[in-house]
Amino acid sequence: MLNLYKLIEILVSLQLLVITTMLPVYIPLPFLNRSSNSFELPITWQIPTIILLTLLFNKRVVFRAFSIYIVIGLFIFPVFNQGGSIGYLLTPNFGYLLGMYPLIKIIDNLNTANKINIGNFLINGFIAIGAMHLTGIFYNFIQIIFYSEFNIFLYNLGKYSAGKIGYHFLMLLPLLLFIKPIRYLKNSK
Repeated sequence: MLNLYKLIEILVSLQLLVITTMLPVYIPLPFLNRSSNSFELPITWQIPTIILLTLLFNKRVVFRAFSIYIVIGLFIFPVFNQGGSIGYLLTPNFGYLLGMYPLIKIIDNLNTANKINIGNFLINGFIAIGAMHLTGIFYNFIQIIFYSEFNIFLYNLGKYSAGKIGYHFLMLLPLLLFIKPIRYLKNSK
């Protein structure tokens, strides 16, 4: 049975997922020509938000919110990073979306073990992001075999995984600021 508190958690999680999917990551570079140049990273705030939501709530809430997000992106509104609709199933990006499920499961291990500290967070974060990328690579490999397009596998591997995994690992660093407050919230319940 879904109570009101869980429903609110799911709605908050869903709203944050939709919003952060639309927000690109910029790094300001003021030292270049003394202007307001910035460098756009090829990622969004979606992965750090999912990690943060999984640390705050439990995996069932985030699984439900993420599943609703996928249904909305496939059938209702184009809320994914590069569009949406049922045709998104045919893109390599969808494999990385499916990779969020193991990411959520691995990060939730910190909640179940109640060992949220910087070291455990970084270890589980690296493992979770690696699992997400492996799921995306496997999905891409299945597509390559199904469509017999072996020549684009390395291109997709470079574009969707090798080109972004470093940035995804880098996005764990801002989340370190939230470890102590989250641990405090978890222990005060």
